[in-house]
Amino acid sequence: MEVLKGNVMFGQSGGPTAVINASAAGVFTEALKQEGIIDKVYGAAHGIVGILDEVFYDMSEEDERELEILKTTPSSALGSCRYKLEDIEEDDKDYRRILEVFKKYNIRYFFYNGGNDSMDTCNKVSKFLQKEGYECRVVGVPKTIDNDLAGTDHCPGYGSAAKYIATTVMEVFLDARVYDIGMVTVIEIMGRNAGWLAAAAALASYKGYGPELIYLPEVPFDLDEMMEDVQREFHRDRKVIVCVSEGVKTADGKYIPELVGELSTDAFGHKQMGGSATILAEYIQEKLNCKVRGIELSLMQRSAAHVASAVDVEEAFLSGQEAVRAAISGKSDIMIGLERPADGPYETKIKYVPLEEVANEEKCVPREWINKAGNHINQEFIDYALPLIQGNSEYVWEDGLPRFADLKKVRVNREDN
Repeated sequence: MEVLKGNVMFGQSGGPTAVINASAAGVFTEALKQEGIIDKVYGAAHGIVGILDEVFYDMSEEDERELEILKTTPSSALGSCRYKLEDIEEDDKDYRRILEVFKKYNIRYFFYNGGNDSMDTCNKVSKFLQKEGYECRVVGVPKTIDNDLAGTDHCPGYGSAAKYIATTVMEVFLDARVYDIGMVTVIEIMGRNAGWLAAAAALASYKGYGPELIYLPEVPFDLDEMMEDVQREFHRDRKVIVCVSEGVKTADGKYIPELVGELSTDAFGHKQMGGSATILAEYIQEKLNCKVRGIELSLMQRSAAHVASAVDVEEAFLSGQEAVRAAISGKSDIMIGLERPADGPYETKIKYVPLEEVANEEKCVPREWINKAGNHINQEFIDYALPLIQGNSEYVWEDGLPRFADLKKVRVNREDN
């Protein structure tokens, strides 16, 4: 196979995670080693938007030490976006612009780090470049706390979010039992159509400090049945914790916030979530006439690098490295996937997943992993999730606080190309 020489473009897209920058560090450090094959390594500002606007950074200008610290820096260091490429049959303007930029900067390797919608973007760009006869190896680097990417056992970002959720629920459990009065606590957890994040609350139950009730989007949500569950548990113990995925829907397809109003949508047509805990807390308080608290974990789920899983950090970093290695070896039009052995101790294994098998597909929690009543989680999930939350990420600390990567972000000058 003839060696493909040229430059790298890397972008981040979608919601941030505690470990998305670990994947970026994997791509950057591995690409910068490829002397004689890769000349320049660029990082796009705000994902595909930065490519369209021709705004990106020269990552070879960064200090090695800062790229190392990037592994334990949360959020998206280069900035992210939620920009949807139109179907090419309807409008090819963005695709033509991407090709123009790639030709101008001799981009022969494109790595895009994100979830379902990002893999859709990656797939569209890859297919367009192939159709135009422009040789560029395109590899998706998986990322999502939602853990709903098809083709991979789990996603970088999920293990750390699951660990944060389980830890926080355990702490709330102890706090909620301080006073000698009855109380119901409703905890809202992210997850639009897949309940992997809310299921992580069952890890707290596994340790004896978890919720009495867990509701996932995989099972139709019934307000009356939930109230019966809450009343039963309250009369038994007078202390109840309810964990609910923000994406639970009634049998007729309504999200909980839609029971009291309309929801706005984003660029991809997704309804904007949030508010379920408050609505349910008010409803329960009216019915039970007791103290009720609604807690929304919100952005903390995806930025809590202080409790990041060491397994998650290393797998995210490895995914970035393997994306570069795969592309250098001639592979393209794929996403890096993770798999585990059928039996024996857990270990990370890499697989290659065709982009068209991933784009816009969603992987949900298997129904058999949810109890028959649809209000808690079975042991199969515990066995699945425990290996993903192992170990503690090693922060760099200064003055008792975390030290995050301080990137120079040296802007590439358009006139020099």
